[in-house]
Formats: sequence, structure tokens, C-alpha cells
Amino acid sequence: MEKKISLCMVVKDEAKQIGRCLKSVQGIVQEIIVVDTGSTDTTREIAAGFGALVKSFPWNDDFSAARNVSLELASGEWILFLDADEELSLADSGALDQITAQEEADGYFIKIINYVGNTGWTETCPDLVFRLFRHRPDYHFRGAIHEQITGVILEHNDQAKFQIADGVEIIHYGYLDEVIQEKDKKKRNLSLIEKELSRSPGDRLLRYHYGVELFRAERYLEAAQELTTAANGIDPNTIYLPKLLRYIVIAHQNSGHPGEGLEVAGLGLQLFPDYADLYYYAGLLSLELKHYGRAQEFLEKASAMPEQPPQYASFSGVRSFRCYYHLAVIAETFLDEEQALKFYLAALQNNPDFTPALENIVRILKPREDPVYAKACLDKAFVLDTVKARHTVAEMCFRQNAYSLALQYWQDSDALGKNIQSLIPMANELWLWQAICLIQAERYFEAFKILNVFMPDHSLYPLAKLNTLLAFRLLGNMRKVRSTMAELRLLGLTEDTEKVLNLIAQSTPYPDQENILPLLGNPSGMTLGSDGVALLIDVLQRLLALNKPNHVSALLAAVNLETLAEHGLNFAQVFLAHGFKVNADYLLQSYLARSQDEGSAEACFLLAEIYRETDRFSEAEGYYRHALAYEPSVPKYYLRLNDLYSTHALNP
Repeated sequence: MEKKISLCMVVKDEAKQIGRCLKSVQGIVQEIIVVDTGSTDTTREIAAGFGALVKSFPWNDDFSAARNVSLELASGEWILFLDADEELSLADSGALDQITAQEEADGYFIKIINYVGNTGWTETCPDLVFRLFRHRPDYHFRGAIHEQITGVILEHNDQAKFQIADGVEIIHYGYLDEVIQEKDKKKRNLSLIEKELSRSPGDRLLRYHYGVELFRAERYLEAAQELTTAANGIDPNTIYLPKLLRYIVIAHQNSGHPGEGLEVAGLGLQLFPDYADLYYYAGLLSLELKHYGRAQEFLEKASAMPEQPPQYASFSGVRSFRCYYHLAVIAETFLDEEQALKFYLAALQNNPDFTPALENIVRILKPREDPVYAKACLDKAFVLDTVKARHTVAEMCFRQNAYSLALQYWQDSDALGKNIQSLIPMANELWLWQAICLIQAERYFEAFKILNVFMPDHSLYPLAKLNTLLAFRLLGNMRKVRSTMAELRLLGLTEDTEKVLNLIAQSTPYPDQENILPLLGNPSGMTLGSDGVALLIDVLQRLLALNKPNHVSALLAAVNLETLAEHGLNFAQVFLAHGFKVNADYLLQSYLARSQDEGSAEACFLLAEIYRETDRFSEAEGYYRHALAYEPSVPKYYLRLNDLYSTHALNP
């Protein structure tokens, strides 16, 4: 044969990606064969520009047919096949030549690194795929989708040997969310596999791939059933069995059957006792079942596992930052914030981009209550030397209602120092949040400059106008309040939203008060639904953060008592966060008198915390016990009760 390695590809409308793929094989393969199944973009021209032989082939819902055409056109001793959304990565330029020089191997599995997620958050998942084999006339692909050739090679040569290619990797971008959505891969793949299964219902590998596609389509219960069928009676040495078992476990988890998932994980660990992913998911499932001791044990085992072999296709972080994160969650569940912080920090040290850990660190530091201490800790623990890093921390502080600290981080990044005209093309949620922080700092003129950037055709315009209304109300500029309210009505407000905005616009603050809120609702006041309550609570916490209880009193005096009682737990949490224990006590009592739902345990716990802090220990004991009666599996309830006993020598 004239050429040593032929790259064979099947493509359609891959102009965005094929150049990257072909560039990665320049100087490595001696021939490029591209079978095009009907591109309408510039795919063919790009391929030809890299010296490829481009062959048209009408698409017939059969990937193997197209791939076999590429084999017929190839003249190399070896066939390498890639997809356009992949690229080749070599440890050194001669790695592929060294591999194909070996006489004993008939084909090679190559490690593939799958990028998954979206542009804002991507992760890697390694796997093994068969992509390199000796070129023989009787070797051809089989299967309309997820086409295979290893079985065909073994049918013609039962002595054929397959190895893993050292120093060679494939980088795969096709699982990124935008690629999947753009090509509608899920729908296409399911349709093709279902047709193939109707012809070969006993094909175990095909059923495995069908289960995976059902999983990707978020049809988890069906996926678990299909994958279980594929696993029953399988040879334990099957190379994809570890992945198959993990898919079954996660499918059960996502379909709301943690017990079944945990059982499969246990069976899988009997076969693969070093499989970190199964320990990790067993930990998550145990945590979901509130088996905290078992969860911690599984997660610790996952973190102690050795480097995972490629055929396990282990997810990133299951031996490190993901484990540490959930170990921190367990520590928090047992009220051990110090240990939780250690685990969250370990997660971030392992993966500085793992923002969920940072978010929880910010929350534990209570930046609203003590912004100076929180900032000192954050600045000491993390390198915040980029605009992106400061913006990330600012957003997290904002979500914790720590407006002053959020604004400080934004200002440190010089984001607010830009000319206001430069904001127009980049008006987004970030700028809206900054305007809210400026309102909370009572820097209204600066806030208005940003809020006015949002035009009526912008998706955030209603929220910008709502904040404009609140700012004018705080300033007491009633003429502007009325005109802004008129603009908001033109947008077509929901009934609940209009009610709350009317409250803001029309209520008259009570005389200045510092520590009390005398009025909480009235029998004939305004009734609000869940959406209206959520908006009202957001406004209330901002008013309390501004130390304006007189405005809060005026708003709540106009709300129906039944509404306050129904959502008393939510209202009480806001009051407690700002130190208004008497009002929180009243709301929690009203809430418990009205309903006995899933929030009752937490309501009792909060009442116990109030009474504990005000030295009403017997009442605190009673409410801790009530919380335990509602939710006996929540550790913090009995931990606080035991602490009460030990601290105040009360007899149980």
C-alpha cells in the first residue's frame, strides 16, 4: 500500500469544526478521506483545502454504510477514524508512527477526553474508543448508529489482538450543550437506534447505547430499564460494563429511586472495587436517603481510590473536589461549620473554578452581618487579582444580600468607573445587580444612571423599572413614583405583581422606629399569592437591610393576616436575619397554627432558637422536641437539643 495511515471521516455541515480536526492531523496522517452526506455549508471546501479526498454519499440513516465507503477509498495500511467535532492530541509527533510500527496489534483503543457542559462551565470525562486498526478488505463497519468494527475483525481473525494506544488522545467537543442542541443529536440518535433495535432486539451493545441515549434525553426511568436489560447476563469482562453500571445508578438517582441506585452501586463495587464513581454516587444516594454515616464512608472511599483506568470513563472530581464538597455538606448538616469550611477550601484548592464550594464559603462567612471579616477571609484565602474573580465573589455576596461588600468588589474591579455610555451595549444582569447595590447604599443618582441604560425592548427592563420605583419611593419623590408606576402598568403586570407595586407606591411609612414593627397584617388586608409573596419578601429584606422598619410596617399593615400566616415561615426567616425576634416569633406561631406541612419542623426549630437566645430554655426544649417529632432524621434538631441539655443541665 502506498500510504501508511489514512484518516477516514463521515461529515455533514461541519464547517464550524472540521478545520480544527484536520489541522490536528497535519503531518501525522498521509491521507484524508472525507465522505460528505449532504453538507449545505462550506464543509467540503474546507476539507479540500486540507488536501482531503471528498466523496459525496446520499444519507440513508446508516452511519456504517457511509464509513464503509471511506474504507473503500482509503489506501493506507492503517485506518484512523475521527468525527469532525474531535481532534487528535499526541504526546509527541511520532507517537502514532511508533504505535503502527508494532507487529502484534491489529487495532487500538484510544483514550478520548469528552468535554461536557456549556461555555460557562465545562468538565472532562475520559473514555476508551476503538479508532485505529489495520486496513483489510474484509474489515467493514456494522450498525446503523454507534457503528462497530471490532466484532467484524474478530470474526475474520479470532487471533486478533487489541491494545491501548499510549501517547495518543482524542479530544471530543460533541457533548457540549450548544453542539448537541444545534444538531438535535438526541432526537436523531434515538430514532436511528430504535429502527436498528427493531431489526436486532437481542443486540446487547445496541441496547446499551439506546439506554445511554434515553438517559441523555432525560428519560431516566426508561433508561434504567433498558440499561438493566443490557446488563443482565453480561460477561463481567465487557469493556463498557463499568460505564453501564454507573449509568444505571445515575438513572435511578435521577428518576427518584435512590434505594435501587444504591443497590446497583453495591453490586457494581463487588465487580469493580476500585471504581471511584460508584463509591461517589453511592455516597450521594446515601446522603439523599439521609444515611449520613454511610454517605461519609462512601465519599471517603471514593477520595482514596487510585487513578482510574480509561475504560472506567471516570467523571472529573469524583476522587477530589466533588467528594470534598459533599463531605462539607455532611459536616454542615451536623452543624460543624469549621470542618465544612476545611472541605470547601480543599475542593477549591483542587479545582479553583468549582464555584459551588466558593458560594457556600461566602454563605458561611455571613458577609451581610460582618462584611469586614468576610472580606478579610476571602482576600486571604483566594487570589482575587482578575476582574472575573472579583465579579464572581461580588455576585455571591449579592446573593447573600451583602450589598455593601458586593459593591466593594465590583468597584475594586473598576467596573463602575466606566463611562455610562459604555454600558449600553453590555447592559445585563450584572449591571442591574450593581444598581441594586447602589440603591442599598443610598447612592440613588449613580443607580439611576445604570437603570436608565435598560431600554423598553430589553428583557431586564421590567426589573430595572421596578427598582427605579423603589428608589423613588425611598427618596419620597411621589411624582416620579406615579410616573414609573404608569410605565410599569404598560408592560402588562400580573395581578400579584401589581398588588405589591401598589403597596410600595401608596403605603405611607410610619413615624421613625428603630427596633419594633407594631403592625403585622390586618384581617381585611390584601391577599397575595406565592409570586406576590416572593416579591414582597425581597422588598422587605432590602428595606430591613436599609434599616427602614417604618416602611416595612406600612407594607405589612396592608397585607391580609391569612397571607402572612400561610407564608409565615418565609416572612419569619427575613425578620430573624435582621434581628427582629419578636415579629419572627409571632409569624412562626401563626404559621404553625395554620398548617402542618413540611415546613413545620423548621418553624419549630427557629422558635426553639429564638427562645434559647432569649433564655426561655424550657420553651426552647419543647420546640426542639416538636421539630424532632416532625423530622427525626435531621441531625441539627437533636444536636441543638443535646447542646441545650449539656449547657443548661436540663433533664430530658
